[in-house]
Amino acid sequence: MTTIATTNPATGEAERTFDAMTDEEVDRRIARAAEAFASYRTTGFAQRAEWMHAAAGILDAERGRIGAMLTTEMGKTLKAAEAEAAKCAAACRFYADRAAGFLADRRPADAKEVGADDAYVRYEPLGPVLAVMPWNFPLWQVVRFAAPGLMAGNVGLLKHASNVPQTALFLEDLFRRAGFPDGVFQTLLIGSSAVERVLRDPRVKAATLTGSEPAGRSVASIAGDEVKPTVLELGGSDPFVVMPSADIGAAARTAAESRCLNNGQSCISAKRFIVDAACADEFERLFVEHMRAQKVGDPMEESTDVGPLVSEQGRADVEELVADAVDKGAQVLCGGERPGGPGWYYPPTVLSGVTPEMRMYHEEVFGPVASLFRVGGIEEAIGLANATGFGLGANAWTRDDAERERFVRELDAGQVFVNGKTTSYPQLPFGGTKRSGYGRELSEEGARAFCNAKTVWVG
Repeated sequence: MTTIATTNPATGEAERTFDAMTDEEVDRRIARAAEAFASYRTTGFAQRAEWMHAAAGILDAERGRIGAMLTTEMGKTLKAAEAEAAKCAAACRFYADRAAGFLADRRPADAKEVGADDAYVRYEPLGPVLAVMPWNFPLWQVVRFAAPGLMAGNVGLLKHASNVPQTALFLEDLFRRAGFPDGVFQTLLIGSSAVERVLRDPRVKAATLTGSEPAGRSVASIAGDEVKPTVLELGGSDPFVVMPSADIGAAARTAAESRCLNNGQSCISAKRFIVDAACADEFERLFVEHMRAQKVGDPMEESTDVGPLVSEQGRADVEELVADAVDKGAQVLCGGERPGGPGWYYPPTVLSGVTPEMRMYHEEVFGPVASLFRVGGIEEAIGLANATGFGLGANAWTRDDAERERFVRELDAGQVFVNGKTTSYPQLPFGGTKRSGYGRELSEEGARAFCNAKTVWVG
């Protein structure tokens, strides 16, 4: 039986447990979603924007309570959790103000060119969309789907990670309190084994998933069998390339911030640090200093930089990857041993000498562990950066214009950030290549992700 519960990662203690919904309750909610869509799709952008602005207001007004809830459920620091709530409010306002423009009728060609009096593209919502979401950014991952999706006229069914049920229920309540009609956004408290049944329901028209590669393969195969569109954002093993022309101090400081973001549990945080040999000694010294300086402790404390990992299994997975690398010859430059006491803490760790024989070379490490590589120039750097099955994000540090252009052109990733930390913005499309998934969220791409681009020709 699926356990749906809040277990505090800082203590390891279960705080609240919830019963999974029955098939009958899930069916009622799907029926409610389909019924709600029939009328909601006819509401205008101005009305949807009013409701979305109200949701943003609630997120801002209740930021402290929301932050404490996120920290208790998955262990991110309180300051990071409150910042996540603020980012969600900003995204709600972004789509409230811009969705009408993103989804306005578009005339890509002169009507006479296609023998018509008028010809245009109209973007129409698909219907109920199933969102299968992860625990690491439990509010942001959902809002970055829900804000554009609801503004486009779709309705949402959320299957959230089973360890963040309070956040899942809060999200349903958020949109209800903001004024959205009953059934427009609903939470399904179900386990992963129940996802297939929901996705195969003919009233559910599409799915979006952020999560692991196996989960993405499963959802994609079911949706493909049902001929339903999907957007997938899966794992990442992002490179962070540093060239001699870079500001080495800024690069090392940003590298530590990126690797320890969200306690090291972020898909787009840099994980593989690829440094030109000409500047590797300086970068290594500064990077290790910054990693050692990160304060590990109670995530509710303002001074804490790194809280616990999300679960006992999550920490065990990180420990296994580190142990495998060390057993096969990798060197630990800092960290590498769990602290004593309660909670699922793991220290910021840097390894050098990681080779293809080690699991860490190929697998995503979901914790504050960095792999440091030395290379002999830009050719080797780009080759190593692309030597992964993932392609979510990439980071390059250089002040040489020719090098910058090569990184932008040749790094195989959904986004390339030069001289700055990889992150997501409502204004820019977000998504990956290769095994990191397909489709795009955010920007106007996210608004159109679950729309039928209907061609209209008028003679």
